[in-house]
Amino acid sequence: MLLFIVGASGIGPVRAQAAGRPNIIFILADDLDTVDLQKFPNIWNYLVRGGTRFDNFFVTNSWCCPSRSSILRSQYVHSHGVLTNTAPEGGFTKFHDSDLERSTLGTWMKSAGYRTGLMGKYLNHYPGGVAAPTYVPPGWDDWAVPVTRLYDEYDYTLNENGLLTAHGSAPEDYLTDVLSQKAGAFVSRQGTEPFFLYLAPVAPHNPANYAPRHADAFAGATAPRPPSFDQPDVSAEPRWLSSRPRFSARAIEGIDERYRRRMRAMLGVDDMVGALIGTLRATGKLDDTYIFFGSDNGFHLGQHRLAHGKTTPFEESIKVPLVARGPGIQAGGAIGELCANVDLAPTFAELGGAQLPDFAEGRSMVPLLRGRTPAPWRQNVLLEFYRPTSQASARQTPVPAYQGMRTARNTFVRYSTGEYQLYDLVKDPYQLHNLAAKVPPSVITQFDRQLDALTACSGANCRTADSVRPPSFTAPSSFFGPSSFFEPPAVLAPPSVLDPPPFLGPSAVLEPTPVFGAGP
Repeated sequence: MLLFIVGASGIGPVRAQAAGRPNIIFILADDLDTVDLQKFPNIWNYLVRGGTRFDNFFVTNSWCCPSRSSILRSQYVHSHGVLTNTAPEGGFTKFHDSDLERSTLGTWMKSAGYRTGLMGKYLNHYPGGVAAPTYVPPGWDDWAVPVTRLYDEYDYTLNENGLLTAHGSAPEDYLTDVLSQKAGAFVSRQGTEPFFLYLAPVAPHNPANYAPRHADAFAGATAPRPPSFDQPDVSAEPRWLSSRPRFSARAIEGIDERYRRRMRAMLGVDDMVGALIGTLRATGKLDDTYIFFGSDNGFHLGQHRLAHGKTTPFEESIKVPLVARGPGIQAGGAIGELCANVDLAPTFAELGGAQLPDFAEGRSMVPLLRGRTPAPWRQNVLLEFYRPTSQASARQTPVPAYQGMRTARNTFVRYSTGEYQLYDLVKDPYQLHNLAAKVPPSVITQFDRQLDALTACSGANCRTADSVRPPSFTAPSSFFGPSSFFEPPAVLAPPSVLDPPPFLGPSAVLEPTPVFGAGP
């Protein structure tokens, strides 16, 4: 989840030295899907009802570290090169060894005159053996990041500005609450400098530990049951999915229990939002504050026969919530344009008057918040996933490497196995009918060509490639009848797709795995 707060007298660009520059708080939680936010009163009342939602906000890679690297650098995965969660091709080790920390959202905001802070989760496997546990990356004035037992939220060690502090298992050691207290102190500090705070609780990531005060919440609650839950027929899907069995009753019980744990963990984040808003109000800063809320990636809870996890190109993995509120932002409004996590840093940079580097590939969402859609705007979101070389990490996901694009109407995916997926999201919003084998080959060729341009883009060229109108085709209604389920998946990939890129790693695990994309 992401909460981004910007305080200012207006929403337009601000000069770096101008009085009244916005404060910015950016809260990024972990693995939050497009859950019903009404279940969280502070998030719902202060942010959703009091702000504008982004109805089509996506991550370009639905795994933690590649996604967070895209946020920090405003680059697609093929550009920043942090391909997975683990070394050598991913994780903190790859980000650090590639010297990417020399230029990030933190350094940009600090150079613009901001007091900066990062609290909570940074990048997977930090400090990873390549940096000391006391290491603080460039650009951050205040740093409070766990270096051990991050996901447990208890019995962890916190790096606080280069000093290591051990926390135990008492209720007051619960990490989300500790971060909430530190965030309150950070925003309360007096001074003339504006502040930028990146606040990253780990909820609701597995194991989704929660505060004792929330232990009785959501008793008896069950995970949502959309039509894609335990999908009855997956025979038209690529083999990694078509080989998965239906759920047993015990598996469904496990899905429901995981759902309850995730909801309880999110109540801690909801308390964090409430406490932060209270502190801003008490210090006279709330009226000059903009708040955005979202997630680093989504999560499966039974949809498409996936008991839990991420890394897929399905909506459950790539589509995440984003809500904004603040002065000049319409309460109860909605923005329908396609936006992505690479757009966050350009938005912060424009609001804070920071200099955006030439390598940035996203675009500022500030015009959308002002009620204007620049021409041209994004017509598609690039999707990328790479297989990890780490065997332990590879066992977490059965999904082969893929490239894809999400348009306003379609999801198109091509796998390293040569298989394809194509969905019409207007006629088939739950992605039950893979059309790849049913449309003319020329349609696949058109999507392939446009996807080639996206995967080869760099810097400003990406904003040209993603603004090209996507291919259109007519899918007869009969395609969505029962007969559409029984065609084999299309295998039409060009040779360049069939040849694995350098870091695809081990072949996809085709058997069901106990943990699907849910680990660190």
